[in-house]
Amino acid sequence: MTEEARKGSLLVIFLTVFIDLLGFGIVLPLLPIYAKDIAAQMNLEADHMQVGIIIALLMSSFSAMQFLFAPLWGRLSDRIGRRPVLIVGLAGSVVFYAMFGVATVMKSLPLLFISRIGAGLAGATISTAHAYIADVTSKENRARGMALIGAAFGLGFTFGPLLGYLAVPSGTGDPGPGPGYAAAALSAVALVLAIFKLPESLKPGTAGEHGRRRWFDRRALSDAVATPGIFVLLLASFICVFSFANLESTLSLILKNVDFGYDFTFQQICLTYAFIGIVLAIVQGGIVRPLAKRVREPVLASVGTLIEIVGFGILVYSTTRPTLPLLLGGLAIVVSGFAFMTPSLNAMLSRWTDPEKQGGILGLGQSMSSLARILGPLAGVPLVENRALAETMGVKAAVLPLGLAASMMAVGLVLIVLAASRGRDYGTSTS
Repeated sequence: MTEEARKGSLLVIFLTVFIDLLGFGIVLPLLPIYAKDIAAQMNLEADHMQVGIIIALLMSSFSAMQFLFAPLWGRLSDRIGRRPVLIVGLAGSVVFYAMFGVATVMKSLPLLFISRIGAGLAGATISTAHAYIADVTSKENRARGMALIGAAFGLGFTFGPLLGYLAVPSGTGDPGPGPGYAAAALSAVALVLAIFKLPESLKPGTAGEHGRRRWFDRRALSDAVATPGIFVLLLASFICVFSFANLESTLSLILKNVDFGYDFTFQQICLTYAFIGIVLAIVQGGIVRPLAKRVREPVLASVGTLIEIVGFGILVYSTTRPTLPLLLGGLAIVVSGFAFMTPSLNAMLSRWTDPEKQGGILGLGQSMSSLARILGPLAGVPLVENRALAETMGVKAAVLPLGLAASMMAVGLVLIVLAASRGRDYGTSTS
């Protein structure tokens, strides 16, 4: 493949992933509200804990399918090629996002679950997109190529909610099927782009090792435990993602509940999620990247943790005095801390690991992040709906998931400091 063809392939894979993730970003902010609305139609609203568990399972089902099927898609792409797997995944996204729109019209909770499970299964082909980039880039340029996927994620999370804002007709009442249909339409555009513009990247006769990943790699776990600081760092990364997934899954429910002092319209909720994406992009690109050249990663990660703890503290306080400046300020601080933490932890994980074992340990890190995105909503959403526990503690239910996230981040800070005291760049001496 010529250099021009490689650049063209990278551009197409970036656009394909970005457009597909726009659909994810459209649906995410409103998903808990759809579930709660349908639960009310089914007369389940009286049992708040039951509703919380239903919403949590719905939120986690997407990540659970990605966790289960990403390795299978990767292995299949090794056998039949990247292009057909990506096309099948995008076609699945079209079908299941359209099904999501139908489920909201029919007020069908089972159909809503099927649509999210199917969308997660189809979206698990993101691992194949990583493998595609590995196929068409040299080792020297691979990190830059992989950064395209990260950029697509960030842009999708930012502009998806903005498109969701346009897809919600009135901002009040029933959100309607618009977001689901809009997500399906965007995935259809990505599908057409992949069919007509995306060439196959896997060369005949190659094994395609980049696409392979196990659900649970025992050898990688043994390597992580044996390498000073790595296992503790993986735990810290898990806690970071868990806390943020907790916030992502509960924020819509907090903003749409008059009892918590907020009564956001659906459009305002979409704009709030877009605000989160914009802050994340600005802080990572404009602050963290320049600082990373002069400040060590353990310091950046520790500072990020402290910032995030402060942000969650402000959000907890905002439940007692709910105002828009406190809310947006708290969210901006939490997101800024997250922007400091995640690249720093990933960089530490990479630098401390034997290059020959890096693939397995980084894959283990991805698996732990996936588990955190599954468990975060399962912990947070039932808490925000647990009025009995909140009354016993004398607080609003919104405090419970936010307080849990702040407490977990405090543990994360201890783990980062502990990891920094043990870990070192691979190849350097302990003395």
